[in-house]
Amino acid sequence: MAHPHGIGVKPMLSALIVDDEPLAHQVLLHHLRSHNDIRVLGQCYNASQALAALAKQRVDLLLLDINMPELSGIDMLKVLANRPHVIIISAHQQFAIDGFTLDVVDYLLKPVGAERFAQALQKVRQRMVKPTTPAEPPSIVVKVDREQRLILLSDITFFEAYGNFIKLWQGKSMVLVSATLKSLLDTLPDTQFVQIHKSYVVNRQHIVGFDGQQLRLSSGQVLKLGKTYRKSFGHWPS
Repeated sequence: MAHPHGIGVKPMLSALIVDDEPLAHQVLLHHLRSHNDIRVLGQCYNASQALAALAKQRVDLLLLDINMPELSGIDMLKVLANRPHVIIISAHQQFAIDGFTLDVVDYLLKPVGAERFAQALQKVRQRMVKPTTPAEPPSIVVKVDREQRLILLSDITFFEAYGNFIKLWQGKSMVLVSATLKSLLDTLPDTQFVQIHKSYVVNRQHIVGFDGQQLRLSSGQVLKLGKTYRKSFGHWPS
């Protein structure tokens, strides 16, 4: 299995060689010396040995021959419930379609050259790297009228207390939210939002001016800074 790794470092991949020809093992081991991110966990000479080995330990990669006694490589793949990545290495080209039907990574013909083998290994590495999905932008779910509404935190300029409700301002646009300022504060990241007055919680990203008594926001709105909250702005110029 792949191990945790840092940026620019290849994950270590475990491999199992399965081929009934000892010479084929030697050729593959020779090629693998140039790939220090591949660790051979075992060598098997028939499908039965391979199935027994896979029952004891998981591997990332099978280097698999097809034409073997008793059980062929293709038949072996068909009985594997959780198949590792597979590179088929065979002297018989006619089984290629069967191999790719089983989603093998690559199909190499013997004798295997170092360059072609390296290309196949690179395909495995690419499959091992899980695609990363972009992180969703931080948001908040609030109740507006009778519906739950999702609003991006970056779009919120400030919150204003309004009895048992909150005015949620996005620039100069406002919606009335069914919540109290106190309950809302517990759900907001304090690195982004700060309370400046008993009635106001402001998005720091939208503060564009400060004179010690009041704040000016990117929307042009000006809010009074409460005396008990001024210490929160010690890092702002006065």
